[in-house]
Amino acid sequence: MLLELLCKLTDRKRNECGVKPTFGGVDYDMCVPYLCGMKHVSIVVPEMAVIEAIADPRYCFRAVNQFLELAGKPALFDVHLVGASKDVRLENSAFSVHTDMLLQDVQHTDLIVIPALSGDLPYALELNRSVVPWVVEHYSKGAEVASLCLGAFLLASTGLLSGKKCSTHWSAANEFRTMFPDVELVEGSIITEEHRIYSSGGANSYWNLLLYLVEKYTDRDTAILASKYFAIDIDRESQSAFMMFQGQKEHDDVEVRKVQEFIEANFQERLSVDDLADMVAVGRRSFERRFKKATSNTVVEYIQRVKIEAAKRRLESSRKNIHDVMFDVGYTDTKAFRDVFKKITGLTPVEYRNKYNKAGAVSQQASR
Repeated sequence: MLLELLCKLTDRKRNECGVKPTFGGVDYDMCVPYLCGMKHVSIVVPEMAVIEAIADPRYCFRAVNQFLELAGKPALFDVHLVGASKDVRLENSAFSVHTDMLLQDVQHTDLIVIPALSGDLPYALELNRSVVPWVVEHYSKGAEVASLCLGAFLLASTGLLSGKKCSTHWSAANEFRTMFPDVELVEGSIITEEHRIYSSGGANSYWNLLLYLVEKYTDRDTAILASKYFAIDIDRESQSAFMMFQGQKEHDDVEVRKVQEFIEANFQERLSVDDLADMVAVGRRSFERRFKKATSNTVVEYIQRVKIEAAKRRLESSRKNIHDVMFDVGYTDTKAFRDVFKKITGLTPVEYRNKYNKAGAVSQQASR
């Protein structure tokens, strides 16, 4: 009935989307309104991909189609797995993914999803070189592109992120900066969006990007329904609370590396930029410039992050109260400690302890 109604709405000879729709296995050239409203989603199946990052977006968009149909609306997403070959073996051949279409057979797509990669990332990029020109071609035709977690490496290799912002898994931040220095990596961010390009933070953070896209293409109510169905916090904005700081040491500045090691070994002490510059006999301005270039952090930011990382470990594993932890890592001002901690982790020290150390949280409550 719905199909008949849609077909009567137009008398055009050919649909304007450049795709022949199918319904129940039958081609319909005349159903322009329905087809032109559909979003064609191409989920790339690269070599060395994370299987969940292929299955989950497929599951998400197909489930949303079901929600829409149950609400009496037409399905919105036409979802295909696409790849350089018909079968892609993943995780040492534990899984085999059968693609719906080869890359060269995709004539039109609205959204390209690049799943997370795994293992040796430079090698993974080498294996997936054929994907790069395909993504660039369809982006130039108007397609949007979304990378999930470590899929940002494959997206960045296309050059489309040059001069733009991007998110990826926090554990790969240093490697990403080294490989793609012209991309602005937004640490801690769950989602970034710029010029039809989206990226997500680490691991399951990609679900937040999927919900974001669902809301963009449908509406808020449908996105909320999807978040409840998949048990995802729809408005989580940061992965900061999950991050572990790993100072960038893959550089050639010997003096800066010496200072980094000194900070990490003496974070309990009161450290000043002047003293650290004097330690390596470098002028302060030159030292700060070199430190920022080598580590992507200012000296003060680096000191703060090392101290807060140490505080996080203590809050996770000990029953010390917040003040004792604060003193242990070299802070004497409660407000300053709390403000820096929340700036870096997105949580207050108390909230962090309650989230990651239940025994410690119970101990603190009992002592009151």
